[in-house]
Amino acid sequence: MKKTWFITGASRGFGRIWAEAALQRGDKVTATARKLEDIVDLKERFGDAVLPMALDVTNSEQVSQVVQQAFKHFSRLDVLVNNAGTSLFAATEEASDEQIRDLFDANYIGMVRVLRSALPLLRKQGSGHILGVSSGLGITALPLIGFYCATKWAVEALHESLAQEVRPFGIKVTLVEPGAYATDFGKSAEIADALEPYVEFRKQFLTRLAGMERGDPEATSEAVLKLVDVDDPPLRLGLGNSILPRARAAYAERLAEWEAWEEVSNAAMGEPKKSATEWIEQLAYGSQIRHDAADESVFGAGETK
Repeated sequence: MKKTWFITGASRGFGRIWAEAALQRGDKVTATARKLEDIVDLKERFGDAVLPMALDVTNSEQVSQVVQQAFKHFSRLDVLVNNAGTSLFAATEEASDEQIRDLFDANYIGMVRVLRSALPLLRKQGSGHILGVSSGLGITALPLIGFYCATKWAVEALHESLAQEVRPFGIKVTLVEPGAYATDFGKSAEIADALEPYVEFRKQFLTRLAGMERGDPEATSEAVLKLVDVDDPPLRLGLGNSILPRARAAYAERLAEWEAWEEVSNAAMGEPKKSATEWIEQLAYGSQIRHDAADESVFGAGETK
């Protein structure tokens, strides 16, 4: 069955590669990027199968408009690829408040904006597969830019909870974690001014980064197409042969540390008490129900799929 995709960050890297792979097999794709001129060539190559649209995920109003226009254009949405993102090269002490906010705005809040706009449509439709793209490098022992890792872990937590929230509506969720690949990601990174105490750390980090073996990003297409075609996709999919070995090493180290401090942790439990059931019940049954206008923005009032 042919699928209809919505892909953010389709101007280059994985977003571009996966958009082309989907189009080449006959699927339909809404390809988005901050600059429309970066993706209009897809229209020339694939005609009506592709809908190129300008989209800045930090613009809430534009996100809502573009998602709804794409849905109206193709009449459905099967695969949502939340791929747009940016990077910040800075040690924790080096980054400014503005740089940190901009990073989270694009990499995390931008992803939430797209989800918030698309979920009412997917719920009404009763199906869909959400792919959240997050670098798998965050699990390695290699020192990484602290703020980028912070957004990565926030994205992981988001998709873990999202998967549980939307499962009753027939919506699937997968966190796609690429390892090190030879893409352009990072070339447009904002670079904070270096503080003298971290100059040597920065040199060591860049030297190790330059020496890493990188995969061919084109080779990821087959895996992603297989992922969206299966009936029971995984919550996590690592891309590349470095993800699992690094995960094993990282979690072995964490388990060893937790076990070493197990006695202290257990003592901190104190005397077990019952949950505060009253306020939990209030949250469960006393919350005001909100009907989002987006629920009826594409489907008319009372209309079903």
